[in-house]
Amino acid sequence: MNALYSTIVTAIGGRSGTVKSDDGLLEIELAMPNGLGGKGGATNPEQLFAAGYAACFGNAVIHVTRNKDRAIKDDDVEVAATVGLTPNGSGGFALLVALNVILTGVDQATAEAIVEQAHQVCPYSNATRGNIDVALSVKTR
Repeated sequence: MNALYSTIVTAIGGRSGTVKSDDGLLEIELAMPNGLGGKGGATNPEQLFAAGYAACFGNAVIHVTRNKDRAIKDDDVEVAATVGLTPNGSGGFALLVALNVILTGVDQATAEAIVEQAHQVCPYSNATRGNIDVALSVKTR
């Protein structure tokens, strides 16, 4: 199967190191968060995952409404992704994810249907399905 897009990001030094993309557009320092006993002061993998999931899910919402009577525009969708880290009971760790979606210009029932469709097409949702429980919350304004 051919990828529609791919990228390479290299991490050096784990949670207290750096990440850099092959095109140089992403180059940031990482730090263990204060909540995990680290020094904080820099981003961490959970924040990066939350940012990627929120942006991708927002675009999935736009995508599933593209050919509908009421297409959702870029400014009509807001996604706040909460990503947490928890022990998995086997000596490792698991992620907890919640997506809070706000859609403008549609009623609640329509918003919920759109978000459910987006959850079926979003690559992050498809990657996490069966591995991470993703709680969805939908509001309108």
